Amino acid sequence: MSFGMEAPSTPLHVLRTHKDPVNTLYCSRDNERIYSGDAKGRIVIWSTRSLRPIADWLAHTDAILGVEELGENQIITHGRDNKVHVWERPEQSVAIRPVGAATLTESSAPTLCYSMDVNALNYCRFSLLPLSSSGETSALLAVPNLVESSQADVWTLPGRQRLHGAIGNSQHTSSKFSDGRAGNKTGIIMAMHLFHLPTAAEASGALGLLCAYEDGGVILYRRTAPEGTQTIEGQGWDTMWRSKLHKESVMAMAVAKDDSFALTVSADNLVGKYDLTDGRSETASSGTVFRTKHPGNGAIAVRDDGRVCAVGGWDGKTRLYSTKTFKSLGTLVHHKQACQALTFASSDIGSCEVIDDDDEDMTPQEKLQRSRWLVTAGKDARVSIWALMSFEKRP
Repeated sequence: MSFGMEAPSTPLHVLRTHKDPVNTLYCSRDNERIYSGDAKGRIVIWSTRSLRPIADWLAHTDAILGVEELGENQIITHGRDNKVHVWERPEQSVAIRPVGAATLTESSAPTLCYSMDVNALNYCRFSLLPLSSSGETSALLAVPNLVESSQADVWTLPGRQRLHGAIGNSQHTSSKFSDGRAGNKTGIIMAMHLFHLPTAAEASGALGLLCAYEDGGVILYRRTAPEGTQTIEGQGWDTMWRSKLHKESVMAMAVAKDDSFALTVSADNLVGKYDLTDGRSETASSGTVFRTKHPGNGAIAVRDDGRVCAVGGWDGKTRLYSTKTFKSLGTLVHHKQACQALTFASSDIGSCEVIDDDDEDMTPQEKLQRSRWLVTAGKDARVSIWALMSFEKRP
């Protein structure tokens, strides 16, 4: 069996509104919007139908670390200015601008709902875990600890109350390690993912926090405190396992949509894969190393079917791999400088709701093609949209 896919030679579209290196990308669940954030704090929301901006504004006074939609009507942004902002999402109808329409100005900035002070020393973006609730948009937000960058805090939104403090504090995090390894030896947190442990995992449904560190290691923490209980100094959290596959700092981490596995990349030529469904003991070896031919990687993304990943290199190239075998599926060459951000469009187009009366403007085939997009961005300030072929297997 083989993947029926070939890497395209050129991007389908190139978006050039940014003037500074683009650090982060996000594609909405319904594939209607692409978000891009740059090194000067500017965020652009693009319509995937018109390929024109919906909004373009200076969201932060320093580089953007992350942007994501929160619920149906809000956007959350994270900057190196030590701020997290939550904004009202602009109406989609504002976006469909005719050719030659006036350029968007700062007046197009969304309405700011509320803000939080955070610690952005790490270059580590937030991790958002939406919660189902009636009416109000609520979520849990994981960010580096306000004081100690090797530890993590979990906050409630929109209440902005710290629910769990200093996760990873070695003095209070339960551990069975015989050599006394302490959390502060890991260095600062480079990436994190807050999630509910998959049903196949030990203590399934419990809150889990996966952290990747400066020393090249990855640790999975599990909440043992009762749900809703406020904890401090790392109490109420156990270490499920830890793994150290990289020789250099983890530069990026991506987690499958179903939270079944995670992938990490670094300055070395390795890709680490971690099974999040395995309830292994702390003393067991965890993680699988895949060796590539290309060192120097700064970004990674996993398609939501979990079968394909894209790795962004410091050489500007994006390389596609099977997540099962890590067989190469092709290389995308366009960016002149480092590829710093990647995101796949959602392939689950059947679950997306109709957003407006313009839905009939797109045929099912056009929506299918859009669901196969991969969006890349880098230091050259360009945002590139690639049309990939089907990832379905063929005989």
